[in-house]
Amino acid sequence: MKAQQENPDQHEGYLSPSSAVATGKAPGMKVRLLAENRGVKSYAIVLAKGDEVMSGLTDFAKQNKVTSASFTAIGAFSRATVAWFDDSRKEFKLVPIEQQVELVSMIGNIALSGDQPVVHAHVSVASSDGAVRGGHLINAFVFPTLELFMTVYPTPLHKQLDEATGLKLIDPSVN
Repeated sequence: MKAQQENPDQHEGYLSPSSAVATGKAPGMKVRLLAENRGVKSYAIVLAKGDEVMSGLTDFAKQNKVTSASFTAIGAFSRATVAWFDDSRKEFKLVPIEQQVELVSMIGNIALSGDQPVVHAHVSVASSDGAVRGGHLINAFVFPTLELFMTVYPTPLHKQLDEATGLKLIDPSVN
C-alpha cells in the first residue's frame, strides 16, 4: 500500500504551481510598522527559530489585507525547499536543502489571485563551504532569525493565468 503524501499537489519530486501554502506555522513572528506615507506602509518583520517563512508571510498578508507589496530579507534556515520551474511539465522541480544555510538574499512580492494574497519569493542560500543554491522558495524553517523589510503599496496588483506556462503572473494592466 502506498503511503499517503503530505501534500496532494506534490509527486515524484515535483509540485503543482497551484499548491496552497499552509498557514499558522510562524508563531514567533514579530511585526513593526516603520512608516506610513500616502498609503504606502513599510514594515520590519522578524521571524524566530522554527518559524516557516512562507506560512508567516502568507498569514501577515491575509491579516493586514495586503494587495501588493515587495520585500527583501536576510537571515538563516535550518532547512528549506527551493524549486525550479520545469516548462515541459508545467510544474516546479523540488530542490530540498537539508542543512543549515545562510540566507544570502531573499526578494519577493505579494499580489492577489482572485481575492487572496499570494506570496512569491526567490532565495539564494549558502552552505558552510560557501556553495550557493537558489530558486523559487517553497518552504524554509528559520534558524536563528529572518529579518525582512516589506513595503506595502495602496494599489492592488492582480495575478492572471498565463496559458503558455500555466502560471499565475502579475498583470499590472488589470484593475
